[in-house]
Amino acid sequence: MATQGDNSAVRDAQVALKEGRFDDALALAVALLGSSPDDAEALYLAAVAARYLRDFDAAAGFLARLKSASPEYGRAWQEHGHLARARGRRDEALAAYGAACRYNPALEASWRAQAELLSGTGRDSEARAATAQAERLRTMPRELLAVTNHLHEGRPLRAEEICRHYLRRNPRDTEAMRLLAEIGKRLGVLDDAEFLLESAVSFEPDNAQLRLDYIQVLRARQKFARALEEAERLCESDPGNPLFQSHLAIEAMQTGDYDRAFELFDAVLEKLPRDPATLTSRGHALKTAGRRDEAVASYRSALDVAPAHGDTWYALANLKTYRFEDAELELMRGQVERGDLGFMDRVHISFALAKAYEDRKDFAQSFRFYEDGNRLKRRQSGYDADRMSAELARQAQVCTRDLFEEKSGAGEPSPDPIFILGLPRAGSTLLEQILASHSQVDGTLELPDILALAHRLRGRKAGASQYPDILRDLPPGKLAEMGRQYIENTRIHRQGAPFFIDKMPNNFRHIGLIHLILPNARIIDARRAPMDCCFSGFKQLFAEGQEFTYGLTEIGRYYRDYVQLMGHWDRVLPGRVLRVRHEDVLDDLEGQVRRMLDYLDLPFEERCLEFHRTERAVRTASSEQVRQPLNRSGMDAWKPFEPWLGDLREALGDLA
Repeated sequence: MATQGDNSAVRDAQVALKEGRFDDALALAVALLGSSPDDAEALYLAAVAARYLRDFDAAAGFLARLKSASPEYGRAWQEHGHLARARGRRDEALAAYGAACRYNPALEASWRAQAELLSGTGRDSEARAATAQAERLRTMPRELLAVTNHLHEGRPLRAEEICRHYLRRNPRDTEAMRLLAEIGKRLGVLDDAEFLLESAVSFEPDNAQLRLDYIQVLRARQKFARALEEAERLCESDPGNPLFQSHLAIEAMQTGDYDRAFELFDAVLEKLPRDPATLTSRGHALKTAGRRDEAVASYRSALDVAPAHGDTWYALANLKTYRFEDAELELMRGQVERGDLGFMDRVHISFALAKAYEDRKDFAQSFRFYEDGNRLKRRQSGYDADRMSAELARQAQVCTRDLFEEKSGAGEPSPDPIFILGLPRAGSTLLEQILASHSQVDGTLELPDILALAHRLRGRKAGASQYPDILRDLPPGKLAEMGRQYIENTRIHRQGAPFFIDKMPNNFRHIGLIHLILPNARIIDARRAPMDCCFSGFKQLFAEGQEFTYGLTEIGRYYRDYVQLMGHWDRVLPGRVLRVRHEDVLDDLEGQVRRMLDYLDLPFEERCLEFHRTERAVRTASSEQVRQPLNRSGMDAWKPFEPWLGDLREALGDLA
């Protein structure tokens, strides 16, 4: 949600509204907007007051500003519904109430309004479903209703505070446990979310929603075997349920059983042949398995049904090798101009349009849409570049040569892991594909285990993070235990080779931790020329975890901080990290392959040079590119956009 201004002014406007002093409420809200034009609460209050004053045009204007600033603010859509009803626009009102409930399912008034409107048009079954939702909210404990509201209105910390207080008094309330787990997911505390949902499922094993949430958090933690077990159990409870079959298909895909995944997707599509989510998921599976043409066909089928489904448009763009037809470009333009388009649909389609215009060499339009998509994500993410700089600088302050000498000999001695790290879009997927083509190396995924361990070590002490300072206090036995846990927890991703790759790029922040718990692991820094790397990151819409890519200044600063921290690791751990530059791989593939294999103490194998023939699932944005022979298509791709990249150049400084 957009920022909220002076709380006392907001409260005064709220009181005036409740007392029916609509002129006063409007005046107070407008005064607040003079100093804070994007203040969400002031815009909302102004819209409500204007509606009560029957100044419908003014109310619509305030709502348009509010939805532009906070596209997924449920109460804004609820107020849109109220306004549309006041104007006699039944269909518009129904659509607005539906959007309100999607963005905030705790809005009882929107469910009841939907029920009334649906009943009036003879859609009785839908009306009954809406009434049931309203009744569920009416009987929900007030604390949990408040938690749901805070959570869906962008206040997860306040939601967490209320939910924990409620759970202390009601420790076996499974809905409270589910909500706290959802808060944990949004805050990235996945281990807590997993524990809460595991406990809730044990208390209420027949609750399908709990099991679905549990499956999703297990998948997020890359515990794919456990997620598959839970999906199997859910499907056995209702074998013909297409929702359960779809989840089972996704989990089968995650464990590499593509044949079963496709069978399940096909079974769902027999019942729901025009379901866009299933057609899109099936397309993702086909893409991951290397069946590009079939993936494209599945994506196009989804768009035939749901042309506003942004995830599908971006999936086509993210193939990298796909070229949009003129009719598809026009269809996307029509969707992105809709006022009721969902937030993430707008983000996805903006990135897809940017790719379409880039392919047409219309770089001004392309940059416009890249900037539109990134601006939306930047506003949502709340990324703080200063905080990230301080966090990386703290690694260098704590992880000194003295610390590593003091802890020498600790940790788990296993040499199995090969960490490929750096920045995203720096060529790490190519290096993984090359090395995974070797008979003694398994390619896996961007494994979350090191990041999760660092998160657990942070803890909370007087409101401050204990990590990385806590590394000084960990005894050798604890370091060895952490290393053994990493080896055991990642075993599920391996196929039996003696070595395996973990290519989570953000692990460069935690090389000190990696060295302490796994002193014999190998570490490869995948590096790419700064302008190419940063602009490629800016053009890529990441699923999660790379918030620094949503602004040119932010990504330029992050690259500088990364180079500075890698320089520190080189000084305090000399020879520990092998740096492989993407441009050197393009210039001398065999020389760089031999250099990497020498570093890994592995014999040369010709198949590493023919990496594009290796058949394996690749789940990153470069999946199509690494299935082709080396080419230089990505080099200097930033140059046509140079007129708009001043902020990036300035942030990179001498590195540019």
